[in-house]
Amino acid sequence: MYSFQQIQELVDQQFNSLDFVKEPTGLYDPIEYALSSKGKRIRPTLLLMASNLYMQNLDNALNPAVAIEVFHNFTLIHDDIMDKADKRRNKPTVHKKWNPNTAILSGDAMMIKAYQFMHKYQGVNASLVYRLFDQTALEVCEGQQYDMEFEEMKQVGEDQYLKMIELKTAVLLACSLKMGALIGNAPENEAEALYNFGKYLGLAFQLQDDYLDAFGDSEVFGKKIGGDIVENKKTFLLIQALRKADKSQKEKLNYLLEKETDEVRKIKGVIEIYNELKIPQVTEDLIREYYDKALKAFNSLNKTENEKKNLRHVAGKLMDRIH
Repeated sequence: MYSFQQIQELVDQQFNSLDFVKEPTGLYDPIEYALSSKGKRIRPTLLLMASNLYMQNLDNALNPAVAIEVFHNFTLIHDDIMDKADKRRNKPTVHKKWNPNTAILSGDAMMIKAYQFMHKYQGVNASLVYRLFDQTALEVCEGQQYDMEFEEMKQVGEDQYLKMIELKTAVLLACSLKMGALIGNAPENEAEALYNFGKYLGLAFQLQDDYLDAFGDSEVFGKKIGGDIVENKKTFLLIQALRKADKSQKEKLNYLLEKETDEVRKIKGVIEIYNELKIPQVTEDLIREYYDKALKAFNSLNKTENEKKNLRHVAGKLMDRIH
């Protein structure tokens, strides 16, 4: 089997070999720029690792792995436009470096490119692989729509929020793992177990992101603490606080959200209320619940511990930021 590092090197080699430099450069330069910032490339890595559980030669899995990552980066370009984000991975976002119209069109081209890479795959279970990709691509769009609608809603329920992050974040991780299993011709129940592993891991990861925005160490987390609070984002923490708060706490919370103009006071005040209501503990409990569900699905795989150690390592790395 490949080691985790070898699979990451395979992914990087594949992206380093891509060449999007062509005419019109105004369309393709932003694509090259977006993909040059490699980030973690966790989704193609998971796809190849899942395939490697069931087959040794990963050549057939490389184009779908590229497709997943190109699609993911397309969604980031469009998300950044919708969120009016200035930076992504410490670089100017595409719509800031160029302009929104260019970013929209280059993003559209990336989505088409993702489908071209996906359809280069002609191996076992090809129709199931294509169907899974189609379904997941649509679900990610549904999740983004819910996220935008929540910005205009006064109240968002816990179930609504969890559904949104499942669609926007978790299903693409789940898809990567199940697709890798399908390419490796895994038994149907194991492909489904890997899908659930990715889904619950994605839910735990996003909830952890919410938690770290308020209670993380900015040096470790890599982002300024309190950004979601400043933007009044309806995170799991805020939804829980509004649900649990008594009358005076709710009044104070609404004042901080709607009228407080000093960012430092706003962040400090909201975090104080979170602590009063034990929101950190509630959030950590749900993160642990989803992580345990992910591991239960993972442990159901009929593979040796040695065969599963790479995927278990990645799951741990994704979750170890909470401390």
